[in-house]
Amino acid sequence: MASAQGSGRTVGRRAVLRGATVASAALALPAAAGGIAPAQAFSGRPSAAWGVQAGDVTTNSGLVWVRSDRPARMIVETSASESFRNARRWTGPLLGPDTDGTGTVSLCGLPPGRQIHYRVTLADPDDYRRRGEPVTGTFRTAPVRRRDGARFVWSGDLAGQGWGINSGLGGYRIFAEMQQRDPDFFLFSGDTVYADGPLAETVTLPDGRTWRNVTTPEKSKVAETLDEFRGNFRYNLLDENFRRFNAQVPSIVQWDDHEVTNNWYPGEVLADPRYTETSVDVLVSRARRAFSEYYPVSTLRPGRKQGRMYRVVRHGPLLDVFVIDMRTYRNANSANRQTEDPQGILGEEQLRWLKHELARSRAVWKVIASDMPLGLVVGDGANYEAVANADPGAPLGRELQIAELLRFIKHRRITGTVWLTADVHYTSAQHYQPSRAAFGDFEPFWEFVTGPLNAGSFPANALDGTFGPERVFVKAPDRANVSPAEGFQFFGEAEIDGDSGELTVSLRELGGGVLFSRTLQPGRVGQ
Repeated sequence: MASAQGSGRTVGRRAVLRGATVASAALALPAAAGGIAPAQAFSGRPSAAWGVQAGDVTTNSGLVWVRSDRPARMIVETSASESFRNARRWTGPLLGPDTDGTGTVSLCGLPPGRQIHYRVTLADPDDYRRRGEPVTGTFRTAPVRRRDGARFVWSGDLAGQGWGINSGLGGYRIFAEMQQRDPDFFLFSGDTVYADGPLAETVTLPDGRTWRNVTTPEKSKVAETLDEFRGNFRYNLLDENFRRFNAQVPSIVQWDDHEVTNNWYPGEVLADPRYTETSVDVLVSRARRAFSEYYPVSTLRPGRKQGRMYRVVRHGPLLDVFVIDMRTYRNANSANRQTEDPQGILGEEQLRWLKHELARSRAVWKVIASDMPLGLVVGDGANYEAVANADPGAPLGRELQIAELLRFIKHRRITGTVWLTADVHYTSAQHYQPSRAAFGDFEPFWEFVTGPLNAGSFPANALDGTFGPERVFVKAPDRANVSPAEGFQFFGEAEIDGDSGELTVSLRELGGGVLFSRTLQPGRVGQ
């Protein structure tokens, strides 16, 4: 078992801590401090009290994000040292109301396999001499040498089921624990906010204790307007653990349903009485815009004609991360047993893209970052929400598309595929084996599930036998919506050894260390 200090890749963190200290001032802001007022209405300088974050980092590039409390010019400096000697300067966008004060700068030409220190300064657009206090962060670019290895963490589901920031219990403590692992990046596997999950100030727990949430006006109701969606992203940034984590660990982010509303699909019309805007397509447009403003995602940058969530983030010779989107292109939730289903859960275009990118990848390991599990039965009333349909026979409905993908991986001899996901609010490991399956034209593979980060936890879902899953490990509560005060908060860690190429996947519990670990061998189509 690895120690809590990581694998020995130690770097200075003083700059990160300085940035986190500045960022912690966000808790002093009014809870509803979401608006951007004209610069002349303030006597102070622009402030980046919401912290900084980096995203989609590769061997030579990355994105840096910030939010200003008023109109400002974003300026980024990068350096190989915490002293910022020989710093390189990047002039970023003018931040204002159109993006809720947020902005992202694309960094390119960075040295591979190096610790990059960066600081963001906000300048008054009318007088560049009036600048706010710099906020600092750091990240590692991906290596070009195989022997450098790789390590990352993943999880999902933040502030769901009524469980938000509880300052009395230390807030989002799981981010502090993941930060101690010193990962190369964090794969945020969806449900990054719960736009459909209002928060009450207090909740009585089963044992009589009181859970106390930090609350804001935007979290008092379901999100419908653009500013309400923005307010859900601002809410999570009130947590100091989250801001400190963002300043040290770059992210690869995807979405699922709760960024919009529970179990949504394109074209849906809501019957939920909490909503006055019942068109899901309208809500999706607003939610996607807020998501793109608050997370640095390379394919959602402003100016792109067709911003999309799915993409490949390449992390050197050992790892490619295939971020897929099982939400935007799916068909309607149904009994999911149709005999033909070209649209499926990915859509035809995304499936073609995924097959093409998997076939051209030369990485040792190909992580398929899926926002929903494959063989776990996830219901939506009388219908089905994910891939599985509770029928253990031959593929039907959305299973047809996954069968096509698995068959393609086998026949093209694509090695090193592993599926990582969250969504179901417990942690487990499933091994898929054709000898156990109704559909057998695929090679064995693993699917690892983890989460939540800070949300209700739930009992384990049933398995669907179509692709022959065997649940090798599971930890889940025996009742629904167990609060984070009772535990059952999980994340996963994946580490690739630079010498052997072995991939070790570990499932971890907040405050409890490693629950389960499996080492996979490189160069195999299935295992």
